[in-house]
Amino acid sequence: MSSDSKIPLLQVETQIAAIALPPEGFRLVSGASLKKLEIAYETYGVLNTLRTNAVFICSPLTTDAHAAGIHSLEDKKPGWWDDMIGPGKAIDTNRYFVIAQNMLGGCKGTTGPASIDPDTGKPYGSGFPKITVEDMVRAQRLLVEHLGIDVLEAVIGGSMGGMQALQWSISYPGKLRKCLCIAAAANLTAQALGFEVIGRNMIVRDPNFHGGDYYDTETKPENGLGYARMIGHLTYLSAISMHEKFGRNKREGFDPNHFETGFEVENYLKHQGKQFVMRFDANSYLHITYAMDQFDLESRYGSLENAFREAQAEFLLVALSSDWLFPPEQTRELGKTLLGLKKVASVAELHSPHGHDAFLLEVEHLSRVIHGFLEKPAATSVRPATPKRVRPGGNGGASVEFQAVADLIEPGSHILDIGCGDGAFIDALFQTRNVTGIGIDRDLRHVVECLRKNVPVVQADVDRGLKFFDDDAFDYAVLNRTLQEMKKPRIVLKEILRVAPKAIVAFPNFGHIANRLSLLRHGAMPVSRALPHYWYDTPNIHLFSLNDFRELCEEEGYRIEKLLTVTKSAGSKLLLGLGLKNLGAEWVVARIGRG
Repeated sequence: MSSDSKIPLLQVETQIAAIALPPEGFRLVSGASLKKLEIAYETYGVLNTLRTNAVFICSPLTTDAHAAGIHSLEDKKPGWWDDMIGPGKAIDTNRYFVIAQNMLGGCKGTTGPASIDPDTGKPYGSGFPKITVEDMVRAQRLLVEHLGIDVLEAVIGGSMGGMQALQWSISYPGKLRKCLCIAAAANLTAQALGFEVIGRNMIVRDPNFHGGDYYDTETKPENGLGYARMIGHLTYLSAISMHEKFGRNKREGFDPNHFETGFEVENYLKHQGKQFVMRFDANSYLHITYAMDQFDLESRYGSLENAFREAQAEFLLVALSSDWLFPPEQTRELGKTLLGLKKVASVAELHSPHGHDAFLLEVEHLSRVIHGFLEKPAATSVRPATPKRVRPGGNGGASVEFQAVADLIEPGSHILDIGCGDGAFIDALFQTRNVTGIGIDRDLRHVVECLRKNVPVVQADVDRGLKFFDDDAFDYAVLNRTLQEMKKPRIVLKEILRVAPKAIVAFPNFGHIANRLSLLRHGAMPVSRALPHYWYDTPNIHLFSLNDFRELCEEEGYRIEKLLTVTKSAGSKLLLGLGLKNLGAEWVVARIGRG
């Protein structure tokens, strides 16, 4: 799903909700209170009669409630995530009632440092209390209740918004069905913290900052805020995107006496700083970035496991390959924690040269992932009571061998399907045998199809290992038509028998008589039902026979518990009847265990 220029823009308006508070006000984590709480928000789409189709958008660092559409026909630019929200888009307003807001501490209508303090009648300024991401999420929950909604279909956030989405799943585990965290993590790295610290120092050391009480003065800390934005903006880009956009190109008219270099990147950053000063408040920047820096789920709850232990939502974590503000490694670690807790969680890593800002700038792939995640209702815990035959056709259209693999898995098991394709195998087992599972595949198309089926999936290259998963995390690991595609099959076998005590491996047998005769007759690599690709476009790297597989298992000390041979031709079946399995088997399905 992607933005369509033919779709008319939504015309919306920002509203201000005055939140009803108890006598003690809005109590913050710090212990301080706000006597008045107002939240700026916008909505898109229609809330259904059951109030079950609401999707909440958590704002990134310096955005506001205007996430989509236009305020008037004269607007030159739509909301900051208009490519993602609207009729027929990834977050489809024909289906969902979408809520976007300006976070607590902001400067676009929600209570923040520039708001009037009821006790003084003047802007809070330096008197505005420290806030946390937890406070922001609690304010968002009050807004949702103010709108008459109890349970959200999904909470979605990118960057700092992703942190808020994670906090939602922890603070209100029963109040959201799905949690989508994009380009975020459980905390900031030391490198990211360093850039934030420099930016805040630029602001507080600006002579016009006046300790934060500058609202009634003629000058504002514009230089400090501008430089803070310039420094922060560098973390949103990547080395590749900066090289492609600027390189070492220079412009005319720079002043070397002030040590201006004339490089285009210098001019670009100055422009970013100037534009930011015109729309944002320095105090809000200080409070929001400070809250972002202090966000640390491991420290707050003792461990990531403790943080998410009670979470009930289905999770989708999305990393961006060139993001160094929130490196993909952090997303993988968070995914590993959720999977270790047996949460319904998927992890995708989108390849983009645009760094952290890719979730705002390059939405084509992200749209597909989000749409796939939202497309099907959240998983139900109701499962069939008795095993049934698995429908043929999954995993690329396999039939007989597909059923043979399924027959080796005990009902009620938890499996890992490696090279899961479109997720049909896990989906069929879930529907027919009470089997739950997780897929792993490197192809984004397959990841999206898995999400549409509500099959949890991890986008990863199996040859790099199965580091997402703990020892004995599954009852079975399945390699259906995958082992011959691995660069290092010996290591893959070792890894799958680490994460599961038993593995089921299905592979085409290159020792089959038809393959031998074809190679003998034509002197060229055979093309058959089991080996349907020509040599120059095949995904198969290692072609091996049943005997090769047996020898490898013997060398590694693996126990072959059960061996099934699959074929269609009468001649091959005759060979199997004579006990010549390596000649007669077109396909082999083996269940192996640790020695």
